[in-house]
Amino acid sequence: MFFYLSKILWFLATPSNLLATLALIGIVFAAATRLRRAGLALAGASLITILAAGLSPLPSIALRTIEARFPVPDIGGVTIDGIIILGGSLAPDETFARGQPDLNEAAERIVVGLELALRHPQARILLSGGSGRLFGETFTEAEATARLLEALGLPRERMILEGRSRNTHENAVYSLEAVQPSDGENWLLVTSAFHMPRSVGAYRQAGFPVIPFPVDFRTGGPDDPPPGFASVSGGLRRLDVATREWVGLAAYYVTGRTDALFPAP
Repeated sequence: MFFYLSKILWFLATPSNLLATLALIGIVFAAATRLRRAGLALAGASLITILAAGLSPLPSIALRTIEARFPVPDIGGVTIDGIIILGGSLAPDETFARGQPDLNEAAERIVVGLELALRHPQARILLSGGSGRLFGETFTEAEATARLLEALGLPRERMILEGRSRNTHENAVYSLEAVQPSDGENWLLVTSAFHMPRSVGAYRQAGFPVIPFPVDFRTGGPDDPPPGFASVSGGLRRLDVATREWVGLAAYYVTGRTDALFPAP
């Protein structure tokens, strides 16, 4: 129930969707004689907010705060027993239909995950990811990722596939069930930097201690001034990503799916 409810509510609350809907409602109201002034005000305010959010550096500032939470660790001299690569890097159905990987902007999860796997040949590789769609998904991200990694030279026998999870909470619960780590084992968790706080909180809550290894940074370092955007769509996309994580952190905390509101190292 939580999965379906979260998907529906997030679709309605996604900033780009919400602002566009409010602008449309304002235009409809403006067409009505009695509500013309209120409609024009709503449409105007929504359009101004769309432009401000889409072109200003505010979305980058919101995302950078999350991305900076967990730095890339120094794992030199550390024996790595396993590497968890979270899904979210490709579209499974399109990958199988086209016969080639359909990667997205989170592809670093797979690329860096593979690099770490080659650097630590003794480590087991857990691929965690089922389907995040409400309907219509045929294949799992874990299987699609496994086929890609195998084609790139990673032996299939090193991989453990967890294809049931549909969200971050289930990633953590099913990962623990799949590998049953022993006390003292060191498992790296590879996911996007903006997704790391919620992921770490979920894994800790599930009882699976991990070493966060963030990848796919979308913003610059703390000393770099956050840039604006050349297109409104680019800024709104980043605002959607940042808002999703901040809302997700709060929702996971309220529902007991994370060990802290804003998990820290």
